[in-house]
Amino acid sequence: MSEPTRTLTSHHGDEPAATPASAPLSDAVQEALAISLRGCAELLPQADWVRKLQRAEQSGQPLRIKLGLDPTAPDLHLGHTVVLNKMRSLQDLGHTVIFLVGDFTSMIGDPSGRNTTRPPLTREQIEVNAQTYYAQAALVLDPQRTEVRYNSEWCDALGARGMIELAGKYTVARMLERDDFTKRFQSNTPISMHELLYPLMQGYDSVALKSDLELGGTDQKFNLLVGRALQSEYGQEPQCILTMPLLEGLDGIEKMSKSKNNYIGITEPANTMFAKVLSISDEQMWKWFTLLSFRPLAEVAALQAEVAAGRNPKDAKVLLAKEITSRFHSAAAADAAEADFNNRARGGIPDDIESRTLSGAPMAIGALLKAAGLVPSTSEAMRMIEQGGVRIDGTVISDKALKVDAGTFVLQVGKRKFARVTLA
Repeated sequence: MSEPTRTLTSHHGDEPAATPASAPLSDAVQEALAISLRGCAELLPQADWVRKLQRAEQSGQPLRIKLGLDPTAPDLHLGHTVVLNKMRSLQDLGHTVIFLVGDFTSMIGDPSGRNTTRPPLTREQIEVNAQTYYAQAALVLDPQRTEVRYNSEWCDALGARGMIELAGKYTVARMLERDDFTKRFQSNTPISMHELLYPLMQGYDSVALKSDLELGGTDQKFNLLVGRALQSEYGQEPQCILTMPLLEGLDGIEKMSKSKNNYIGITEPANTMFAKVLSISDEQMWKWFTLLSFRPLAEVAALQAEVAAGRNPKDAKVLLAKEITSRFHSAAAADAAEADFNNRARGGIPDDIESRTLSGAPMAIGALLKAAGLVPSTSEAMRMIEQGGVRIDGTVISDKALKVDAGTFVLQVGKRKFARVTLA
């Protein structure tokens, strides 16, 4: 890694309040600042970011904007795209965005928001996950203008001596200022030594990349500030940090997560993606417009005013669903997904349902629904029949003792689960 050349000092944890720049801001800088602030939780220090933007405008040199993601799972969901959207907006202004795959830090495990030690991943698991990470992120970012890096490039090269030197630039007291570490320490919950290394390694990424701005979720604030502190220790100009809110999932309560099954994967089928977006609440929709849409905020505000004045909120939600579906599929796929959704709403049968061939006719309805993969158990099948949620070829089934004869027919459970079954 080349020797750093920029010099400025900063004090981690004591960030200056945002102050306006002394010189009038150009239209371009005002636009960049507005884009930076859209939906963000914090931009620290804002005055420094303005100065960086002014310097970039005057010099013609783009700023370096970093986002690091650990490949702890093979797939990305819409929650991950909140920061990716911000990256793309800044990329479109001409700045250099760096998509950092944390293949080294994944072996430690990010302790952010954890009340127990995160099990570290094996190298093999990390490599499998990393293979799909950037390919999915490229659905949001412009791959032709994105710098892709892996932090094993410099972390592996540190060695034991370099790791000790790095650890010497940060104190245990400052590390324990971290909220989750403090809570675990006070409750006598173990904190492994390797977990203390994670913020240092993430911060060292900023040194290696000479980043001007690092993005992350609100749960990453401590780690991002460590990057500022370490850059100062290494004689670099400290990066600014921009945190984005964590996106609540389909339940509107918990943050979007695959483990909570309240997520929309960015590689899900277009019909599924469209329908899932339409399932969110009317109140939640406006936060999603701010964080997931690229529509101008003035346009979103006008749409919100129309809904407040009596326009059907579903109209706005359809616009959001089509925008998101188009981004990860195509405009044609979004149109088809809308048509499919409307067809289902009228009681129609979607075009893309799976076909299954089963044997054992005649078969009890509960066993048939389970064999077709539409329910996890026969007891769940009975519950759905009681609620009027089971149909065969569009006809509601109310007889829990029904035996279904051989033939080909469409089974439906609830509003979204379908299967075309041939029973022999």
